[in-house]
Amino acid sequence: MRPRTLEEYVGQDHLLAPGMPLRDSIEKGTVSSMVFWGPPGTGKTTLARLIARYTDREFVSFSAVTEGVPRVREIVRDAEDRLETGRGTILFADEIHRFNKAQQDAFLPHVEKGTITLIGATTENPSFEINGALLSRVRVFVLRALTPGDITTVIRRALSDAESGLGASALTVDDDALGLMAVESDGDARRALTVLDAAAAHVGEGGRITVQVTREAAQLRFAHYDKGGEETYNILSAFHKSLRGSDPQAALYWMARMLEGGQDPMVIFRRAIAMAAEDIGLADPEALKLAVAARDAYHMLGPPEGYLPMSQMVIYLATAPKSNSSYRALTAALDAARTHPAAPVPLHIRNAPTALMKELGYHEGYQYAHAVPEAYIPQQYLPDALRGAAFYEPGPFGFEKEIAKRLAWWEELRARAHGADSPGRQPSTED
Repeated sequence: MRPRTLEEYVGQDHLLAPGMPLRDSIEKGTVSSMVFWGPPGTGKTTLARLIARYTDREFVSFSAVTEGVPRVREIVRDAEDRLETGRGTILFADEIHRFNKAQQDAFLPHVEKGTITLIGATTENPSFEINGALLSRVRVFVLRALTPGDITTVIRRALSDAESGLGASALTVDDDALGLMAVESDGDARRALTVLDAAAAHVGEGGRITVQVTREAAQLRFAHYDKGGEETYNILSAFHKSLRGSDPQAALYWMARMLEGGQDPMVIFRRAIAMAAEDIGLADPEALKLAVAARDAYHMLGPPEGYLPMSQMVIYLATAPKSNSSYRALTAALDAARTHPAAPVPLHIRNAPTALMKELGYHEGYQYAHAVPEAYIPQQYLPDALRGAAFYEPGPFGFEKEIAKRLAWWEELRARAHGADSPGRQPSTED
């Protein structure tokens, strides 16, 4: 069922609709080296074959798994011979992200000279998987997952095509079964046709494909999750941002996607613990405790029971009040430490274990905070160069409102001390 013309090609209208640059260059025969980046089953190989056909070039496949640099040299020699007769060569490198550096470097001079037109296909981000020298010599086109409507078109064609498809089998497919195939395929035309083929084999010639038959043909549907690849970090980012954005529904979904995709739960716990410190902080000090406790509970219970404290943790973190004041305070303090890396410790708060140190004024004038009922005596703790600096500013939510009251009370005590006034009382939580 591989399309033989651009008109038969389904999807990728953002690249191949009439008037689009890639479509024009294919029809004019002026294509240069390129990489197609997109999910499985979106037509990367098919499009490369169509380009070879429309531009009247030899199509040669190269496998990173079974072939090496000597094969590249052989392909190049053949391509040079073809050029003498006026015919070009398209070297198709499927799964180009699996090519090692030597293999990628071997393409470079021949791509640059125009001996071959390289078309690579990858499901991984080219920025990470293709070396910079080669990447700078190709155009990258992003192919999108097919829509359910696109998949439906592919299935209907397969059902009506008597020569290449199942048209001669006289099958009947229920509309809801067709819809289920379109959704279950997750934008992958190859998967959709595989399910259709299995369902057709199950019901036989003249049979009827129902939802139940489709489910049996599809079997287990795996979550799309390339553990260790770019999608890992995209989903981890979505998980963190959903927690930060106070959306427990989305956070639970991304958590479940990772678990279904086989992610190590410790990766999820690490991100959640980091989020509790970075994005909740002192607005709810219980958040960090609960995240650590959930991790420990998982260690004790294991799956699947251990997923329950994980779910509880995710809901709690997503619905907790948010504050990044601790993060901002740390950043500001680190900046100050880098700006003033040698600021001396004020004498009165230095340790004085020897007589010489005492003679030099170490510890002299230090006031013990517990010597007064308020357990607070205004004195300088920062170096002179940073006197009066404020790294931490409490946020307006949750427990930080209490912290703000304490800071305000201590500021009042400082003001009274400077004005020779008597200390005030500590406010209660009702103040």
